[in-house]
Amino acid sequence: MTAGTASTTTATTPSKAARTAGWIISALVVLFLLFDSIIHMLNTSQVQDAMADLGFDPSLNRVFGVVLLICLGLYVLSVTSILGAVLLTGYLGGAVATNLLTEQPIVSTTLFPIYTGILVWAGLWLRDNEVRSIMPIRRG
Repeated sequence: MTAGTASTTTATTPSKAARTAGWIISALVVLFLLFDSIIHMLNTSQVQDAMADLGFDPSLNRVFGVVLLICLGLYVLSVTSILGAVLLTGYLGGAVATNLLTEQPIVSTTLFPIYTGILVWAGLWLRDNEVRSIMPIRRG
């Protein structure tokens, strides 16, 4: 590459089937995380017990719920969907760290937020050309 030229990555435009699959995956993730956000904001006894077992003060449950809801709102809006996905990734990373610290089962519990994060990004990648351009799949 010579001085003054920029490297460009051309991403393929998602097909209609890929966009549909992306929206379906994203919708399922949003519904799941929306439910999680709502039960945290309602501060149900089950959530209080679960969060106490993880070492969190139950008074923080509503804060967790609101933070998750804000991240979801950003993810749902097309103009801020990438920011929302990044913030959700951070939120889910905190869940992984908490599960590791409290020695939860690895495959079923500790890695579940990673599975969710993969679905967050997969849904976005399947439906958004900009995400494809910053995270291309390279074939050998």
